[in-house]
Amino acid sequence: MIQDIEKHIQKIIQNLLDGKEKISVYGLGHVGLPMALVWLRRGVKVLGVDIDKGKVDKINRGESPLMDEETFPGLVKRFVMAGKFKATVNGVEASKKSVVKIVTVPTWLDENRKCNLSALKETLKSIGKGLKLGDTVIVEPTVPPTTTKTLAKETLEKESGLKVEDDFFLAYSPERVFIGRAIADIEVNYPKIVGGYGVRSGKMVHALYSLIAKKGVKLMSDSTTAEVTKIFEGIYRDVNIALANELAKLTSSLGLNFLEIREAANSQKYCHLHFPGCGVGGACIPYYPYYAMEIAEKKDIQLRLTKIGREINENMPHLCISYAMDLFKKTGKEANKSSAAVLGLAFRGDVADTRESPSYIIIKELIEKFGNVKVQDPYVKDDLKIEKLGAEQVEEVNEAIKNVDLIVIVTDHSVYRKLTLEEISLSANKPVAVLDGRNIIKKGKTSPEGVFYRGIGV
Repeated sequence: MIQDIEKHIQKIIQNLLDGKEKISVYGLGHVGLPMALVWLRRGVKVLGVDIDKGKVDKINRGESPLMDEETFPGLVKRFVMAGKFKATVNGVEASKKSVVKIVTVPTWLDENRKCNLSALKETLKSIGKGLKLGDTVIVEPTVPPTTTKTLAKETLEKESGLKVEDDFFLAYSPERVFIGRAIADIEVNYPKIVGGYGVRSGKMVHALYSLIAKKGVKLMSDSTTAEVTKIFEGIYRDVNIALANELAKLTSSLGLNFLEIREAANSQKYCHLHFPGCGVGGACIPYYPYYAMEIAEKKDIQLRLTKIGREINENMPHLCISYAMDLFKKTGKEANKSSAAVLGLAFRGDVADTRESPSYIIIKELIEKFGNVKVQDPYVKDDLKIEKLGAEQVEEVNEAIKNVDLIVIVTDHSVYRKLTLEEISLSANKPVAVLDGRNIIKKGKTSPEGVFYRGIGV
């Protein structure tokens, strides 16, 4: 049992900064890799753990497996070459060789929309097998409430034979990163939220993250409070995006411009209308409402607004197809004798992440109607899903829109923001329909002759 927690904290921190001890980061994806790099920038040695041997080998060659931030390649090379960063597939050995273990493996939904914690559980088993007296485990992926106090605690204690709070420390600290600016988000943009299994664990992890979080560390009452905080962040965004999507339907029916109304309404400080769009993607917002609803169901509570918001957003890709087909009718053409183009595979602009992207639903439905569908994304190359769906993936924007009869813009990539209806008019088969699922096309008061345009709520 660790007797003096304050002395233990000071010792661990000093040993980390002196290079005598290491931190291990489990999961080297969009959260784990930047987390590892942040600790390396602070002067701490890091062991990275991932089940993908290709990714591990790439890192050990000094190459970044992710290109979402321009600093990643240089930083990975620098720290690997300096002998401060090493990756491995052996989670047990990494646990034995480190005093702090940060878990950033993914959670996801199964076919029944229930949270799948299998990756987290297997990771905790590996950590538990190598857990030592005085070690600290920090869980970061978004999880249903009480996961840290139940699954994490029980797995670690069973595998290690140690007792939480007495022999090792356990806390939950939600990741709060935005792909493309992850390092800045961890270091300077937000305070780090921390919830310990108990008081001693909270003190330990608060002290650790105070080393890297320049905005400070917010210590919550316990790990479950911290878990719920992260879920509520996502639900807030999901419900408010759903509100924007619903109100956009109304402005469309009235012949009004939602964006103009939004800007005016948000000039009142209590109004924060979000942007409407053709769907919500990523491995965050589409999942979190289900995590909350899963635990609420066990408590016999109905989260009606949360559920309705999710239903609205999940229906948006289908609604966009309906909009697109109504618009296409104005061309006077037949779908089975025409072709379509989809611009954007990623769920968000200027990243390569396609998880839960609404693009796939839209592409699938367009193939059913048109047969001939081209897909372009400047960040996503050789997507196997597109091949299976039967669409053609092309390299350039101009190649995608050339000689097509319907264009659907799904992702707000910067390159698409430069497009004009005049350019589209010159490349596509006129008359052409353009559904702007992100309201990013610059247009004048009227569209060029032969171009039928509409946005979401515009």
